[in-house]
Amino acid sequence: MRRRIKTLEPSPEDIGLCGCWRIAAVERTTIDLTLPAAQQLPVTEIACYVGSRTKDELNDADMLGAIVGHWDAIENGTHRVRDVSMGEDACRVADPKAARNAVTLRNLANGLYNLLLFQKKIQSPSLPSWRRSMTHSQALKHVLR
Repeated sequence: MRRRIKTLEPSPEDIGLCGCWRIAAVERTTIDLTLPAAQQLPVTEIACYVGSRTKDELNDADMLGAIVGHWDAIENGTHRVRDVSMGEDACRVADPKAARNAVTLRNLANGLYNLLLFQKKIQSPSLPSWRRSMTHSQALKHVLR
């Protein structure tokens, strides 16, 4: 993956965003290595960000690092766990409230698994195997302890 950043420093009044001292455009070019070699074409995306720090406070390289670090933590944190362990990206719940509830329940299951693992109360090698073996009454018993 290749990333490039371009920033502008408008005043908050110029763009109508209180506290915004910087606008950044990040260009990301990726190649999907899971495809056959003949289909591995570069894909370029541009994402825009706003920030409250000036170039004097945070140079372009550090801002790019902060952006990458933020999204890396999200993608490799709970979102990745929910997707890999619970197939979240394949879920087709369309109603926003129902989708929010589903995410809350997935986070609860993930948190409960990590807590029990930390407390050494379970021996399951992975969240999916633990989830398949857990019944509702067992989960409630762990939560209410």
